Parts: sequence; C-alpha cells; structure tokens
Amino acid sequence: MRILIVEDEKGIANFLKEGLEEEYFAVDVAYDGTSGLEMALTNEYDLLLVDWMLPGISGIEVVRQVRKEKPRVPIIFLTARDTVQDIVFGLEVGANDYIRKPFEFEELLARIRVQLRTKEGETSVLTLGDLELNLNTHQAFRNGEEVNLTPREFALLEFLIRNKGKVCTRTRIIEHVWDIHFDSDTSIIDVYINALRKKLNAGEKKNLIHTVRGIGYIAREDS
Repeated sequence: MRILIVEDEKGIANFLKEGLEEEYFAVDVAYDGTSGLEMALTNEYDLLLVDWMLPGISGIEVVRQVRKEKPRVPIIFLTARDTVQDIVFGLEVGANDYIRKPFEFEELLARIRVQLRTKEGETSVLTLGDLELNLNTHQAFRNGEEVNLTPREFALLEFLIRNKGKVCTRTRIIEHVWDIHFDSDTSIIDVYINALRKKLNAGEKKNLIHTVRGIGYIAREDS
C-alpha cells in the first residue's frame, strides 16, 4: 500500500517514513504543501498523511484541493492544534481523521489501518476463494491451513487481493509494494510471484494468481 506524507518537519517525516516502510508500506514524502499537492494529484496513493501547517500551501488547502479531484482517498491530518473548533474544521474540509502531535507511532499505524479497511469496506480479514489473509496478525490461511509468508510476500499478496479481479501492472505493483518508481527492471516481482504460487498452491490447490502476459498479474479464483 502506498502512502504520501506531507510534512515540513524533516525529522518527523523521516521518522514516519522509516516506521511505515518497516511495516511494508511504500512511502513518498513531500516537505511543503505545493509539492505535496502536486504529488497527491499526479500519483495514485492509498492514503495521505498531511500536516496542518505547511510552507507554500497550507495543509487545509491541500486537503481541500485533493478532495475535489480524489474524493475517496483517505486523509489523516497531523496537527498540533487541539481545539474542538480546529478539529471540526479539519474534518469538514475533507479529512477522514486527525491525530494530535506529539503522538505514538502505534496509534497512528492503527488509525491508518482503520482508514484503509474503511476505504475498501472490509474487515481485518481479506479473502479470495479458500484463502484468508489476516491483516492484524499478518497470517495467511489456505483451506484452513496456515501458509508461512515473508513480510514482503504478505505485502504483495495483500495488494493483489485488495485489487482482486483487476489486472495489476508490474509498474503499479512495484510502486505500491516496493516503493520503486521505475519500470526498467521488474523481474523481482516475477521471483516473488513464483514463490507465492509455490506456497499457496502446495498440495495441488487451485491457482489464485494468474499471469496477464506482457502486462502483469491478477488475483482471482479459477473457474
């Protein structure tokens, strides 16, 4: 899942980026409102973290403009403001949630996961046929049997299942799972897909990850 952080305090921004990447999110950072707005409107993100006070364009204006173009993307305000009036104003402008500075990273992570689940209209368990993916425990089960996945395999499978029934290009996969913004060499995806298939299809189970030749992959049940 790909997140944009718009935060002018580089220490905070870099701390958040590092922490989220350890949770296998793909993360971009903008240090001012102007570049943050441009990145938010140009690229595809699953969630935005936006500071209220920013140089250039304020966080309020960033949220207001993003909402006009992308009404469904979840947005969480990072703010030192704590009055009820400020909070209500931020939510009315278009933010889905807010968190006051200073905050614990674990709380922010929980709020992010809630917004991503709400966006997809899902619970904490993703399903595809007889495959279950528990987002809270980071466990995968196929026909009731646990499948041991590495964190990166889990992140890749989560992205494919969230987009089940849709063709995911290699470029889109690598941007959302690896945070690499080029498509000159996406062979690493093929390596991980092959590893996933071996684990998921053990015991001659039906294939759930299909190749779309020359384009990418799609997660769906075999007919």
